[in-house]
Amino acid sequence: MLRYLSAGESHGPALTVLLDGVPAGLELVASEHIDPWLHRRQGGYGRGRRMVIESDSAELLAGVRAGRTTGAPIAMQIINKDWRNWAEVMAPEPGQEPRKRALTQARPGHADLAGGIKYGHKDLRDVLERASARETASRVAAGAVALRLLEAAGVQGCARVVSLGGIPCDGGMDWDGLTMLDESPIRSFDQGAEAAIIARIDQAKHDGDTLGGIIEARFRGVPVGLGSHTQWDRKLDGRLAQAAMSIQAIKGVEIGDGWANALKPGSQVHDAIYYEVPLYRRRTNRSGGLEGGITTGEEVVVRAAMKPIATLMSPLPTVDVVTHQAADAARERSDTTAVPAASIVLLAMSALILADALLEKFGADTLREITERLAAYRDYVANY
Repeated sequence: MLRYLSAGESHGPALTVLLDGVPAGLELVASEHIDPWLHRRQGGYGRGRRMVIESDSAELLAGVRAGRTTGAPIAMQIINKDWRNWAEVMAPEPGQEPRKRALTQARPGHADLAGGIKYGHKDLRDVLERASARETASRVAAGAVALRLLEAAGVQGCARVVSLGGIPCDGGMDWDGLTMLDESPIRSFDQGAEAAIIARIDQAKHDGDTLGGIIEARFRGVPVGLGSHTQWDRKLDGRLAQAAMSIQAIKGVEIGDGWANALKPGSQVHDAIYYEVPLYRRRTNRSGGLEGGITTGEEVVVRAAMKPIATLMSPLPTVDVVTHQAADAARERSDTTAVPAASIVLLAMSALILADALLEKFGADTLREITERLAAYRDYVANY
């Protein structure tokens, strides 16, 4: 019911976002509800020079009037300020300029070679421009709208880093201290780990290397019953996992304590059920708020493993796709790490899936109908 599409290249004039299915009546102002999330995506220690050039903001082009959604598709645009330095190279008209910045040395770990073979490109810039993580700004803009819809339904989201560069930095969850995450250079509650992680990032930058980590998106206030057990593609944990794995550089995902649970006996894994008037509750949440593909009413927890960024300033060996000769991998301006930023992207993608599931269950044309149905449903759950 909630459909998201984007278009645009890393060094093109703009990124375009289309979000269909948002109900009418949702208060939405770009500067208040979208831009703060775009700014969070640009933050974090270890980002590269591109973040100095860009200062992302969303321009609402359709679907919003007088600060409220109309029910029509929402269209947004995020201008690429670096476009001025690439206008001739990236121009859609025929010309000679693109040859000057042709990229033919495929980077290991990037989409360059596989994409070049698939689409028949010898200038791998035709692959990397769309495969670039710059595209995630589109995801965050769309996800910010989804977060706004979830907020109207009483659901709150949070994005944080729980490990970076091999150093754990969980620090425990603190819903009352979310401002700490915005203030943290690594987007973590664990202030004691910050110095060691920053030192590791500095060393990686000195070595021309990159670092990955583990990120988490978490939601509280999620009603029980989103998703379904009846078909494989309706299971909500599967939909969340697909959304997470679609993010650039994400190579693993777990719901709750997924990987740790695989190493334990069932008696130490499953969340016992208690009746605490008027609700059924769990005193643990190892399942991450999902059982059988359906939300349990506990916090939904999605974690993802981000590999180190593929562009290295000390490049790995590769092959030139034109000459077929050995070469060093191409160097594009890049980050040492983007793990804190990736947590915001994970939150955005997870929010899009949860908002879609919310509309699936309580779907309506207006926010008023959704909130009325949700309130009635919460009463039903309280008396089940």
